[in-house]
Amino acid sequence: MGQIALPLTVRRADDPVRIVVGNANRAAIDALSDPGNWPYGTAILAGPARSGKSLLSRWAEAQHGNLEAIDGADVVDEAELFHRWNRAQEGSSALLLVTDRDPWNVGLPDLRSRLGAALHVEIGVPDDDMIAALIESHAQARGLALGEGALTYLVPRLERSFAGVEAVVDAIDRLSLERKVPATQSVWRDALESVQGAEQPRLL
Repeated sequence: MGQIALPLTVRRADDPVRIVVGNANRAAIDALSDPGNWPYGTAILAGPARSGKSLLSRWAEAQHGNLEAIDGADVVDEAELFHRWNRAQEGSSALLLVTDRDPWNVGLPDLRSRLGAALHVEIGVPDDDMIAALIESHAQARGLALGEGALTYLVPRLERSFAGVEAVVDAIDRLSLERKVPATQSVWRDALESVQGAEQPRLL
């Protein structure tokens, strides 16, 4: 399990945004690394909430000077999107479209046919290893020290979603600060219950 640094200008040079690389996004990152292999220079990136789609699209733009990324492409006016596709073709540049909708039902026939030929890239569901890495990454970003055994306790209990992991780590941080106590098992348990509901398995 690793991370890649995203060189975004909105952050300090010594504090790059990082994204965890794991089973759910490794193939997507590989595909985004080589726009020369995209059919008609076009790729569509889809995936669940909080999975890093926007960050990856900005990373791809930073890596390739002739690439335009359109975040939230599924809510852009379709005529405008068709115009931007044509402009990319004329300029021999790559176009990366980021969507929250999968499938993305495009109404404009000309646009639909062109996007149908694009490379479709999807971020999937994180496995246990990636869940653990995401917990550590979110905790590190908050300066949160998780107590010993946190991953052993949390990983099997967490729902397999990027948003869910982020919400639970946020809840652990909040509860630890509110109670002025270290983030240990009682805090982990209550954070899980606050996010996922009361029916959580408990350790003896």
